[in-house]
Amino acid sequence: MLGPLHHVGYVVADLDRALAQLERSLGLSQVLREVMEEQGVEAVLCGGEGGQVELIAPLDSESAIARFMETRGEGFHHVAFTVPDLEAALHDLRARGAELIDPRPPRGLGGHLVAFVHPRSALGVLTELVEAGPAGHR
Repeated sequence: MLGPLHHVGYVVADLDRALAQLERSLGLSQVLREVMEEQGVEAVLCGGEGGQVELIAPLDSESAIARFMETRGEGFHHVAFTVPDLEAALHDLRARGAELIDPRPPRGLGGHLVAFVHPRSALGVLTELVEAGPAGHR
């Protein structure tokens, strides 16, 4: 049901500082940067050979990401997998008894439809599903 790994998400306080560190230490470079007002975040997708990392910073102290950082600090936030058909994947997950977070899939970074599986259904890890674009575009 789940496709290949799409990205791993990290929450950070300062996107520019975090991006500079990933460029310096891991050779990852910025692929896409967006402000997502409805989610209260600014995000950067970094790519390199073998994988992608999403850096997420809160826009204000009231966002879910800000609350996450307040209790857990900066670092790992979620893992994301590509799915060819998000609605079909959500239907399958519901049938399997998975607890879903999003009643309706929002638009994520790059305009992809996304949805989240609650950590209680995924061994304590927040799991994102990212619908692949036309012809499997990520």
